[in-house]
Amino acid sequence: MIKNWFRSYMYEPVLTKEEIQSSKKKKGSKAANWRRTLGGIWKLVDEQRGLLIFVLLMVIVSSILSLLGPYLIGKIIDDYLVEKRYGGLQSIIGILVAVYVGLSLSLFLQNYWMIGIAQQTVYRMRTGLFSKLQRLPISFFDQRQHGDLMSRMTNDIDNISSTLNSTFIQVFSSTLILIGTVVVMVSMSPLLTLLTMVIIPIMFVSTRFITRRTGRLFKRQQEALGMLNGMIEETISGQRIVKAFSQEERVIEDFTERSSELRRIGYWANVYSGAIPKVMNFLNNASFAIVAGAGGILAYNGYVSIGTIVVFVEYARQFTRPLNDLANQFNNILSAIAGAERVFVILDEEDEQDEAKHQPYKKIQGDVRFKDVSFKYNAEEEAYTLSHINFHVKEGQTAALVGATGAGKTTIMQLLARFYDAQEGSILIDGAPISSYARETIRSQMAFVLQEPFLFQATIMENIRYGNLDATDEEVIEAAKRANAHHFIMSLPDGYNTELAMDGGEISQGQKQLLSIARALVAGPSILLLDEATSSIDTVTELEIQEALERLMEGRTSFVIAHRLNTVKKADVIFVMEQGQLVESGSRQELIHKKGIFYRMLQNNNE
Repeated sequence: MIKNWFRSYMYEPVLTKEEIQSSKKKKGSKAANWRRTLGGIWKLVDEQRGLLIFVLLMVIVSSILSLLGPYLIGKIIDDYLVEKRYGGLQSIIGILVAVYVGLSLSLFLQNYWMIGIAQQTVYRMRTGLFSKLQRLPISFFDQRQHGDLMSRMTNDIDNISSTLNSTFIQVFSSTLILIGTVVVMVSMSPLLTLLTMVIIPIMFVSTRFITRRTGRLFKRQQEALGMLNGMIEETISGQRIVKAFSQEERVIEDFTERSSELRRIGYWANVYSGAIPKVMNFLNNASFAIVAGAGGILAYNGYVSIGTIVVFVEYARQFTRPLNDLANQFNNILSAIAGAERVFVILDEEDEQDEAKHQPYKKIQGDVRFKDVSFKYNAEEEAYTLSHINFHVKEGQTAALVGATGAGKTTIMQLLARFYDAQEGSILIDGAPISSYARETIRSQMAFVLQEPFLFQATIMENIRYGNLDATDEEVIEAAKRANAHHFIMSLPDGYNTELAMDGGEISQGQKQLLSIARALVAGPSILLLDEATSSIDTVTELEIQEALERLMEGRTSFVIAHRLNTVKKADVIFVMEQGQLVESGSRQELIHKKGIFYRMLQNNNE
């Protein structure tokens, strides 16, 4: 049992040999990254320069008053109590009280204003990050865990917020107090000042030893937390699959392993960061003992006054306290920088490029042509996902894409929507290159009906209107009627005002699909992209959906992906895909007459 506990907690995370080598190679770039990260945070803070100036003024005032308090106490002891002179004592005590009242007020104001600055800064950072995510290409999200992105939006930014709330003031204030304390101490007794500073080399060495480890550990802690959040988000989203395949135990084991890694890293990060106050307290007490002992000897021999000893003892504590605070805040800064670096990595990503962004809106008729198009998702791979694709779909035609999974059918739709751009060849819409249209122009005139329809946590009315935010209630209801969704909507307790849970968990898959079709209808698109829209629907509901889809496709250019070949009987043209190539094309009867791949697919499906 003890052995297991030792393995679980007492193994300090260390860098692998590869990480150490990589760390040495990237030492300069790491420093540059930190400078860029700190510069980015400062740029956001500096936007509130006026309020920041008031904060700094209050910090200066509080620093001066905190130095003035002990000095006045020393004056009271030497000039009044030791001399037993009480004339004017009440006045100086009144001044002392005023000093500490002013100190309290200045501390309150600087904290009050700094909280406002911190909250505004993280608000802008969070808003900027969310806006950035909306401008990034689909490929960015395909390559990253969604839970990790959520962790950057929440945990990392909250970490920055808590650090800004306290650390900025603390660092500036501690620096001022430290400088002021040294100046006053030297002016009072250079010898006692020298004795007080004996602890600085020990403090520097011990702090450096600790912070060299905490910086790396805090960064790894943020990364481990992001990975754990990604795993949680993925598991919750796929909970039906987990239960369907009885993988609960494996998921628990995976979670436990990742959580244990986070616990282990967090344990050592906090052990090291928690050691700093303990070390500082020890050194603080050591400094007190040195000053008290040496000061007593000097006072006994008449070199300094009793008031000076009292003041020096207080200043000795005041001297080590800023060092202690700076060391503690350094850990917080390291943790915040680790989080901020993860945020700025996203903010530094290149936006989705759109060379036609400022082109005027053009109405799309729906004529689509692929001319020798080749594409691969990863530019470094040799093999193409699509290779030399050529076809022409006229305005208003319905084109069916059939073939095995991975043949490239969905990729064609991705290129049509400009989620990706082809590396070779050209795609023409109404005779013009697709790149001559702004992405927003293309997507605003397309509608998607996918195999797994996505519904937002909102009312049914709002979910349908998502296709066209300017649609009136009457237009939404008419679209629902044409999609065969009106009847089931009206059977719900609140009708169109029924609030759906995220992804519409309380309604059936077929009803979700009908709402998805209604959303496409209200959008009034020129081009429709239907991806396995009826593959997971029962036969009765499929008939309703097929009828709704026929209304939706009427007069529009439509691309239909289907595994059930009976769903493409009415297609004007069928494209047969195989391993990224277009191997056959023609009408259903033409392909049957050829007795090629499509004909064999029909035979295998007994159609």
